[in-house]
Amino acid sequence: MEDIEIAKKVDLKPISQVAKEIGLEENEINLYGKWKAKISLDVQNRLKEKKKGNLVLVTAINPTPLGEGKTTISIGLADGLRKIGEKSILALREPSLGPVFGIKGGATGGGYAQVAPMEDINLHFTGDIHAITAANNLLAAMIDNHIFQGNDLDIKEVTWKRCMDLNDRQLRKVEVGLSGEKNMVPREDGFDITVASEIMAILCLAKDREDLKRRLGNIIIGYNEEGNPVKAKDLKAEGAMAVLLKDAIEPNLVQTLEHTPAIIHGGPFANIAHGCNSIIATKLGMSLADFCVTEAGFGADLGAEKFLDIKCRKAGIRPNVVVIVATLKALKYHGGAEKEHIQEENKEALAKGMKNLMKHIHNMQNVYHLPVIVAINRYSSDTKEEIEYLENSIKEQTKEEVQVSLVEAWEKGGEGVTDLARKVAKLCKNQKKTVSLDYCYELEEAIEEKIEKIATKIYGAEKVEYTKEAINQMNKIKELGYGNLPVCIAKTQNSLSDDPKNITDQTPYTIHVKEVLLKAGAEFIVAITGKIMTMPGLPKHPAAENITLDERGNVIGIF
Repeated sequence: MEDIEIAKKVDLKPISQVAKEIGLEENEINLYGKWKAKISLDVQNRLKEKKKGNLVLVTAINPTPLGEGKTTISIGLADGLRKIGEKSILALREPSLGPVFGIKGGATGGGYAQVAPMEDINLHFTGDIHAITAANNLLAAMIDNHIFQGNDLDIKEVTWKRCMDLNDRQLRKVEVGLSGEKNMVPREDGFDITVASEIMAILCLAKDREDLKRRLGNIIIGYNEEGNPVKAKDLKAEGAMAVLLKDAIEPNLVQTLEHTPAIIHGGPFANIAHGCNSIIATKLGMSLADFCVTEAGFGADLGAEKFLDIKCRKAGIRPNVVVIVATLKALKYHGGAEKEHIQEENKEALAKGMKNLMKHIHNMQNVYHLPVIVAINRYSSDTKEEIEYLENSIKEQTKEEVQVSLVEAWEKGGEGVTDLARKVAKLCKNQKKTVSLDYCYELEEAIEEKIEKIATKIYGAEKVEYTKEAINQMNKIKELGYGNLPVCIAKTQNSLSDDPKNITDQTPYTIHVKEVLLKAGAEFIVAITGKIMTMPGLPKHPAAENITLDERGNVIGIF
């Protein structure tokens, strides 16, 4: 049975009832139909003195084409915590239309561990991503209009790109201004996918509307004839952009199939952006429940690193426990097993693939000093012998310091995650003091040192190499006084290295930095490595080929 068919068989609660059950007042939600609502930012003031609940971060090994089920387990864990009598809430990212119509086909969990209404969430939802697209492209239009109208700011180089929320590789580089009109200045431009837009990062890192507007104004759109930065506020664009985002900054409330409340807000990718939902949503979840379950995109080398080094640092929060998701199939794939033979018993490949899992465990324990639980996402094809082998290997290699839980969220929903839920709850409640969080680097360190610490400590690289352009860009960032910002590395998700074909993490390897970009509004520096693109392309057979409407107008084919 497809995920969408399972979801349609469940009777959801009116979202107003879900809101009431978690302590939200009637005037603190704005309904978007019967099953979705926006939460007013005024709630922040009412709850600011309330004791915060435990934060549980769900991350994973490096992803494979087989799927690891990180979102499914996040949802199942929140449901599982409720099954054992705990008050829990989810805080997740919004799906982008790029992956929905590209490879993944959906990002709302799976089986009996889903957030709903899944087709709405996967498609236009409450319009947040469209609002970001509009704000991004309004700024682009105002830049070119300013140049057309006489260019009083002496803009010489435009660095701001347009965006759209679809995968379209043809738009990575385009020529604009080709109409031949008087005063029209042709130039090279390009598109990013919306979730890679700096405005998406700003929305997710802003603490309120005033902070949003401040950050929008600080966006650097290019440089003038003297080489000085030109900002969005120089164009007087931040006010109109903030108006377009006035509703988008409010978190969205939905529910799981088991009626656990879920706050879904913001959706930056972790391979080309910082990969976490909004600070507002996460802190709100921590105020409304005893356990807030959130996830970070892709593997722990990307999403979790950025969650900890960027988001936690900015928000002043830290997870009480980190759950690392793995599957037998994915571990065997990382161990060199062929995809078509992945279900066959292969302890040799499993043993080799353990290298990837152990690196992520090591990072969370020894770099960030956080408690770790490994969640093994069980498939029906997994053998008892291989499961036991994996469990014993983890306990042996971590000297019994890391707990392991077998999870069946897809098939059983929250009931299949109660063991993990009990272990998470016990670990949180037994903490005698707040879990400490050590960062991978300090903000005062040089940009190169921050990049190299992430590359060597987190990725396990031997060294970092920079293009001449990247070196010049870092020097420019330092000259402008932005050298103390955190670093967001854009890297392939498929490997710990920057080579997507290095599935088995063969070492030694070098991280190759080709560009270093300043995001002054988001307040971080982006280092682009390898062949990573900020506008993805569609696969040979995109998921869009299988998505359609039936005769009653129901969406089918999203999974």
